Amino acid sequence: MEKNNKAVVVFSGGQDSTTCLFWALKKFDSVEVVTFDYNQRHNEEINVAKEIAEDMDVRHHILDMSLLNQLAPNALTRDDIEVEGGNEGELPSTFVPGRNLLFLSFATILARQIGAKHIVTGVCETDFSGYPDCRDVFVKSLNVTLNLSMDDEFVVHTPLMWLDKAETWEMADELNAFQYVRENTLTCYNGIRGDGCGNCPACELRKNGLDTYLANKEVSG
Repeated sequence: MEKNNKAVVVFSGGQDSTTCLFWALKKFDSVEVVTFDYNQRHNEEINVAKEIAEDMDVRHHILDMSLLNQLAPNALTRDDIEVEGGNEGELPSTFVPGRNLLFLSFATILARQIGAKHIVTGVCETDFSGYPDCRDVFVKSLNVTLNLSMDDEFVVHTPLMWLDKAETWEMADELNAFQYVRENTLTCYNGIRGDGCGNCPACELRKNGLDTYLANKEVSG
């Protein structure tokens, strides 16, 4: 394992996965990224991922996962479902059942094909919007299952797992990627790059974290 220093980053072109890409480029000798096309609400997400991969000069894999749209209709794949936060005890309408289960499984299969032992994902339990497949216990459990299923040793890395959005911005800044992440990523549910629409739940979370980080930086600076 120590001799294998190649990683696959699960990559959407958003703030979190782009920060993870910069993190992986610092940590590993060789990095490739994989983006999943699951008929998400905006094709712009895939375009952004392509552009960032080109900017970073990393090999980019795009895998067709459109079956998710048929099996698990949700606000990220259907225009007729409104983006809504979950009420108490309920999941948000943006929850895609099984998404990270499938994404991490296919990323690991890809890793095996290209000779990588490390998979990097930007899931986060601190700001996970109630998504059960972003929890640390899920990722660790799946990591064990993937290794057993392929009789191999892979490591799933979650560098953002215990960070809130302000701390994720701080990480991007420490990686000298703050401005790039702010200007070039797409987090907005309405498909607007950079700071986004400012109104959807994803933009609000991103902006609150950004404002907190900048305020803290000003005080400490």
